[in-house]
Parts: sequence; structure tokens; C-alpha cells
Amino acid sequence: MPVNCAHAPFTHRTNPREDLTVHAVEEMAEDDLDITDVEQAVITGRIKRIERDDPRGNKYVIEGIATDGVAQVGVVGRFTDTDRYLIVTVYEII
Repeated sequence: MPVNCAHAPFTHRTNPREDLTVHAVEEMAEDDLDITDVEQAVITGRIKRIERDDPRGNKYVIEGIATDGVAQVGVVGRFTDTDRYLIVTVYEII
């Protein structure tokens, strides 16, 4: 996964419209998830709640299904000033 130099070392670029924080990458590894699981969860998921208490912007909690069609994945992120979706953390829902 290439590093987004504009935010390095804090984020990793996944596609032209989203970035992952280092924390999110670490959490993915800890839960044995990969970027395709995260992308699939965002694509197939639903916004479960919007957290409005962060001064940097609303955080959107999305829950969806991983690429295996079974594992449930939570993705928390917010939109940046440049309309990119910054994924702050990722977790498997057990």
C-alpha cells in the first residue's frame, strides 16, 4: 500500500478518495483484516451512527461485511477538508 506523502507518516492512501491512519492499519493487522475487507465493509455497510463531538469533524461509524461474506467489520472515519475519507480505526465485530 503506497504511503500518502502529503500526510506521511500518519496516513496510508488506499484509493483516490480515502486514507488510513497508522492506527487503522495496526488495528487491521491485529484483527487479521486487509484493505479489501475494509473497502468491502464500507461499500456494503451502513452508517450506524454519527459522532458529532470531535472538533475536527463528524466521525461516521460504518458496519459492513468483509470479503469472506461472513466477518462483520466496523470502520470509523471522517471527511477531511479536501473531501477525502480518513479511516481512523477498523475492527472486527465479534
